[in-house]
Amino acid sequence: MMFTSVEARRVQYDKLTEYDTVAAAAHNFPAAIETILKVLPDTKVIAVVNGASPNETFWQGVLERELAPFSGRVELRWYNKLSFEDILKDAAHLPPHSAIFWHLMSVDAAGVTHEGTAALHRLSAAADAPIFSYLDGFFDGSIVGGSMHSIEKGMTIAAAAAIRILNGEKAGDVKVAPSQFELPRFDWRQMQRFGISDSHLPPGSTVYFREPSVWERYLWLIASVVAVFLIQAGLIAILLREHRRRQFAEVQSRQRMTELAHVNRFATAGELTASIAHEINQPLGSILTNAETAAAILQSQRPDIAALSDVVELREIVNDILQDDRRATEVIRRMRSLLKKAPFELKQLDLNEVVQETVRFLSALTVSRKFEMVNVITPDALPILGDRIQLQQVILNLVLNGVEAMKDTSHESRTISIRTARVEQFAELSVSDRGPGIPEDKLKQVFEPFYSSKAEGMGMGLSIARTIIEAHNGFISASNREHGGASFAIRLPFVA
Repeated sequence: MMFTSVEARRVQYDKLTEYDTVAAAAHNFPAAIETILKVLPDTKVIAVVNGASPNETFWQGVLERELAPFSGRVELRWYNKLSFEDILKDAAHLPPHSAIFWHLMSVDAAGVTHEGTAALHRLSAAADAPIFSYLDGFFDGSIVGGSMHSIEKGMTIAAAAAIRILNGEKAGDVKVAPSQFELPRFDWRQMQRFGISDSHLPPGSTVYFREPSVWERYLWLIASVVAVFLIQAGLIAILLREHRRRQFAEVQSRQRMTELAHVNRFATAGELTASIAHEINQPLGSILTNAETAAAILQSQRPDIAALSDVVELREIVNDILQDDRRATEVIRRMRSLLKKAPFELKQLDLNEVVQETVRFLSALTVSRKFEMVNVITPDALPILGDRIQLQQVILNLVLNGVEAMKDTSHESRTISIRTARVEQFAELSVSDRGPGIPEDKLKQVFEPFYSSKAEGMGMGLSIARTIIEAHNGFISASNREHGGASFAIRLPFVA
């Protein structure tokens, strides 16, 4: 016969025969209480749950003897003389810093029998203090844990002893040392319930039923999200850097465009020098003639200032001088405006007004270059956002290109047409000539830098024109007219 699932102190070893052996367990109650005090160092009260059956009465004596040394450290509250209902009431109102040690509850002091772990489950639900025990059979969610026997390991030892007997050894010769408590184990759910920290657990302790943290549960997901955020942050940083670089490049490009356009205006002014001189000489010559006439009247031997004829004549002379002076002043103003170096600045303009002012500036050129200018200006206002000087420069470039293209054209056919119109949501300006036109394979190249059909040309006029129009969020195109000549069309968006 082999005895197991029994505590060593309950075995009468002197009555065993040579055909008997025992695989017992050895309870170490002081170690169980030490574990409680390590986990909860501030503990003041430990309530011990034990029943009133003969077996439980035996263990009550053992408990009182072995736990007597702790009486100076904590208050030991014994439940062996209470009914289980009274135990539940007391356990629900224990003072702070209390703990409960569960031993057995087969029969309570009122004689009520309790099956299995039903009483333990009821106590766990009612108690306001953590429960510890000595056997892992009770480790089912009702207790925090503690230093306990392992039923599985005890049965493994017993099975090994049984196999030895079955293999021929005499039972009396198979000696098995009583099994001891295993390393402490704890229920994470009960630890959370009573706020027990992992840092207070004895070395070597094992925590069961631990719910993984959000980080542990979603490690890969969190890592992926963080990685995506980091990648996005990196991309955003790169995009912001590239955006700043692009803005800086755009500012530099616009400055270079403005400077180049300014140089181009000087070159254009050089081409217009003769026309400008002619236009200024006319009013200046007229002023000189009128001034000499007035001087002659005033220097006559007997000027009759009071005479009606002399008064009328002098008044006409003065009016002519004023008119010619304004004309010369206007020519100079237009020239200064054209040559003025100003930053690129968009303002609300009427494209018709810009075109008409430019046409007036070019009026003298029609005489010196011997061509006719036909203007068809729409009566509708064409409100746009633009830089007046640079738009005038575009028109000047297109007109001068057209005049140059018609240098071999007969005088009666040398005509430049300027038209404005409203086309959908755009203000359209077209400048056409009656020259030889543009080769079909070169229509897309005429706006490229340094492309020129003139031997002495630099090929920058149309390139600058395109750059200026694109800076106005518009576009420019070139085409050939059906009856000869080239036409350049510009479209600029209306003001929103």
